[in-house]
Amino acid sequence: MSDTEQSQSTHRRPGPAHETPPGILITRVRGYNLFNTVFFGGRRRRLDTALAAESGASRGDHVLDIGCGPGRFAGALAERVGPTGQVEGVDASGPMIDYASAHAGRTGNCTFHLGTAQSLSLPDASFDVVTSTFVMHHIPEDQREVALGHMFRVLRPGGRLLIADMHPLDRLRAGAVRALARVATHRPGHGHGHGHGHGADGETPPDPFAAVDVRRYIDSLHRIGFTGVEFRPVKPSTGCLVAVRPDGLRRSS
Repeated sequence: MSDTEQSQSTHRRPGPAHETPPGILITRVRGYNLFNTVFFGGRRRRLDTALAAESGASRGDHVLDIGCGPGRFAGALAERVGPTGQVEGVDASGPMIDYASAHAGRTGNCTFHLGTAQSLSLPDASFDVVTSTFVMHHIPEDQREVALGHMFRVLRPGGRLLIADMHPLDRLRAGAVRALARVATHRPGHGHGHGHGHGADGETPPDPFAAVDVRRYIDSLHRIGFTGVEFRPVKPSTGCLVAVRPDGLRRSS
């Protein structure tokens, strides 16, 4: 299926914040899927199953997956929450939402729409679990704590957060990740949709892939109000943080 064909099926919530999403935007679905297959050695489905278990999602839960991409991880979450649960996927990339929506029929309890982690318009305290996997390094650094604040806001008291990214990232894998930015991404400021590794002013931008270690967010999670923050390595090549929004707390972002 071509990207043009994929664009015929979509669930989008329009809004000004979605017209020029900040950060690194993955738009080439085929390139992204190929990268995942190669990087994780064909074990991405096993990883998704393991991360879904780490999230603590269970039957009947309402789950938000931020930066859902093509919807694979949302599918793993949907299997855990079952037919009485619901998974909502949000991504800033139109092609990713198109692809995820077109392939969402297997479980029947997933919906997808456009949105960014740092400008979520979803209601307060509306999800039992919030997940964001391989996403935080795509968000501009000065917006990452804002995004974490939104995750706290939309969680119900007692709800769980899972953040995951690559770990450890050796030199070889770091080079592969940076290659993804060239073959599958769009950086705002490039109207033709290609990432060339330079900014609009011709200068080399900061390398977001140098900051994939999720442990850097532990202090932010505590400041925002999360408790039970814990780092866990997950095979293959992944680290995750789990945290809880405690009962009785409220925070506006």
